[in-house]
Amino acid sequence: MNYIIITGASKGLGYSITKGLISKDNHIFCISRKKNEQLIDAAKAGNCSLEYYEYDLSDVAGLDDLMQSIFDRITVKDGGTIILVNNAGVVTPVKPADKCSSGEIARNVAVNAIAPMILASLFIKHTGELNAEKRIINISSGAGKKPYYGWSIYCGSKAAIDLFTRCISLEQQAKEYPVKIISFAPGIVDTDMQKEIRSASKQDFEQLERFIAYKNDGKLSTPEFVAGKVIELIFDKEFIDGGVIDISQYKKAVV
Repeated sequence: MNYIIITGASKGLGYSITKGLISKDNHIFCISRKKNEQLIDAAKAGNCSLEYYEYDLSDVAGLDDLMQSIFDRITVKDGGTIILVNNAGVVTPVKPADKCSSGEIARNVAVNAIAPMILASLFIKHTGELNAEKRIINISSGAGKKPYYGWSIYCGSKAAIDLFTRCISLEQQAKEYPVKIISFAPGIVDTDMQKEIRSASKQDFEQLERFIAYKNDGKLSTPEFVAGKVIELIFDKEFIDGGVIDISQYKKAVV
C-alpha cells in the first residue's frame, strides 16, 4: 500500500494529481480548505481509500495536530511507501511589496513556505525510524529562481522552499533511513492561479500582457499533463534527491 498525503487537493493541479493517483494500491489523504465531492466519488468507484481533511494551511498553529491525526491512520511497515506532496500555493498578492498589507504577506508566506516546511518537518519526525520509501515533493515555481515586478512575496516564498529542499536533503544524507526530497516547478499550468494572475493590473504586474498571451496563444500546460509528470516523479526509481528542477528538466518530460 502506498500512503500519499497531498495538499491543495480540491482543484487545479492538486485535483488532477489526486485523480491520477486513484487506485486500489493507494491510500490518499487530501488536505484542502473544502472537500471535492468528485474526488470522493471517483475514489469510491475506483476502490481507493481516500480521506479528506478540510483545513486552511495559513493556520500553521494547527499543523501538528493535523499531521498527528493523519499518521494515526497510517500503518506503513518496513518496505512500504509514504509520500508527501506539498502542492498547495497562493500567488496573491500580485503587486509591489510596499502595496501589500501585513495580512496579505503573512498569508502568502504561510501557505507557500511555512506550512510546507512544517509539514515536511513533521513528516520526517513521524517516519524517521521507518525503513521505507519516503519522499517529499515540493511543488515550487520558476518564480523562485527569477525576480518579477509585482511578485516579490510570491518569488520570495518559492525561493525559500527551493533552498529548504536542498537543506533537508543535506540533513538526511547521514540518516539510516533517509527521507528523499525534491522541489519541482511545474511550469505554466492552466489553473485558477493563472486566472488570478491575468486579473492583476498592469501597474502592479509588469508581465501581465505576457501571461495573457500564454493563455490566448495556447501555451499553458493542462493540469492533467503536468499531474502525469508529478505522478511519474513520485514513483520514479531514479528520484533526484535534493533536486530543484523544472518540468522541462525532468528526463521524462515531453513539452
